[in-house]
Amino acid sequence: MRVAVTGGCGFIGSHVVDRLLAAGHEVLAVDTTERYLNPDADHAGIDVLDLPALTDALDGCEVVFHLAAQADVERVAADPVGAVRANIDGTATVLEAARRSGLSRTVLASTVWVYGAALTDDRMDSSEQELDEHVPIELDHCGHLYVATKLAAEMLVHSYRELYGRHFTILRYGIPYGPRMRDELVVARFVQAALAGRPITIAGDGRQGRNFVYVEDLAEAHVRALSPEAEDQTFALEGSTAISVRDIADTVDQLLGPVTVEHIEARTADYAGRRISAAQAKRLLGWSPRTNFTDGVRRYADWYRAETSAPGTPPDPGPRSGA
Repeated sequence: MRVAVTGGCGFIGSHVVDRLLAAGHEVLAVDTTERYLNPDADHAGIDVLDLPALTDALDGCEVVFHLAAQADVERVAADPVGAVRANIDGTATVLEAARRSGLSRTVLASTVWVYGAALTDDRMDSSEQELDEHVPIELDHCGHLYVATKLAAEMLVHSYRELYGRHFTILRYGIPYGPRMRDELVVARFVQAALAGRPITIAGDGRQGRNFVYVEDLAEAHVRALSPEAEDQTFALEGSTAISVRDIADTVDQLLGPVTVEHIEARTADYAGRRISAAQAKRLLGWSPRTNFTDGVRRYADWYRAETSAPGTPPDPGPRSGA
């Protein structure tokens, strides 16, 4: 099958391209950068906002995975108009290009951050409630602008199904980590600080939890999402174990320490973390995360050391090269 991956040279997208190629698919990476371009993939160096060029590029493909987005929440807050263009207008352009090119399905990269706006039972502690793909969303509680852009993108996907009969799959990512991740992500920051002998800085008290998911496990879910069972479905691709920010610091200390920890003020509108079920992905796709957190951090540290010791290390890929 010939498939396209927008953002296919970024952090998550490049791993998705790698895994799709390993599974025997023909892959087109659509990305303005070539930072992590797999040499076995075709490449279209176009912006996803360019509808005519994207429509031409998708000709001959059967499925498009739409991962290109502004995923850095700090950059979203700093440039809300640019984030809306990248995450909402970009999704609309991909959906329309896929429709014009006659693709059978669009697979949208979303996020578990949307569960921060989930309607929960007031009689229960929200941290104890396990949420799934069918929980109602309260738009007036969407919080961070990043969440608003992802909810809007999901709504566009559903509208294209209702109006034009275009099939979809939505993948709500847990918090991804692993080789090629952006330097701003918490695991990367902690590992890099430890390797450089700098203190690790924690925003808030460090008790806030995340279910991190290793990027290669996440990429495997994309291959499985090509199955008929995934058509017109939404999947939460959550890590299996909650890891607090303090746990990350302790893991880095164990692997690379000793390290010093400093605390700063908590980040505004940060995702508080919720209990999210990945049962539907396991039931319909046969997918569940396989890499434990300590092994994943070790693999990232090994990759980072090799990457930074190599001559001609490329610069940061920019805002729309990942998911």
